[in-house]
Amino acid sequence: MGIIIFLGDSITDAERKSSPNQLGYGYVNILAESIKNSERNWNIVNRGVDGYITERVARSLHHDCISLHPDYVSILVGINDIGMIARSQASWQDKLYLLEDSIRSYHEMLFDLSRETTAKVITLEPFVFPKDGKYQDWIPWQKKMSKNIHKLAKNYGAYFIPTQEPLNQKIDELGYDAVTTDGIHLTPLGHQLLADILKESFQI
Repeated sequence: MGIIIFLGDSITDAERKSSPNQLGYGYVNILAESIKNSERNWNIVNRGVDGYITERVARSLHHDCISLHPDYVSILVGINDIGMIARSQASWQDKLYLLEDSIRSYHEMLFDLSRETTAKVITLEPFVFPKDGKYQDWIPWQKKMSKNIHKLAKNYGAYFIPTQEPLNQKIDELGYDAVTTDGIHLTPLGHQLLADILKESFQI
């Protein structure tokens, strides 16, 4: 049986501890349903934790992921880092240092996964959807974070999945409230869209 592990924050968590199968009510559960009839049996593990920043995911990586010997690892984290940086009263330079700390933690994750597993690693771009000025100041940091994650993924031979633009296109098509509940979290349709984007990366 193959193992797929999903790491991340509240978007991945999706209230998993209160769901019957411990997979939550979001994109992880949707993906699990879509591949349950594939030729190979898969054990789907959701290790997303509400509120996690990149450093927390990196700190729990061995316990939550590496020790389970996964075949695939999906990582969607960074929006809480971005929010922390954007809301900080620190100088621009100090905010850049905070970003560097987050990227360093992401680097540690990919390094440890490449060294201690043979898993195919899929990194997802963190996303945010400004409306009426809210979260607009997050966008520069989202772009910087995404650029760095993309670079790290390339260096480690991991997949990088753009999400911001595809989800923006759906917002343009269907409306803001169809995709996101608050500019950060996703509606059921938003989770379905994210699952559709991600599924293409799983060669199963």
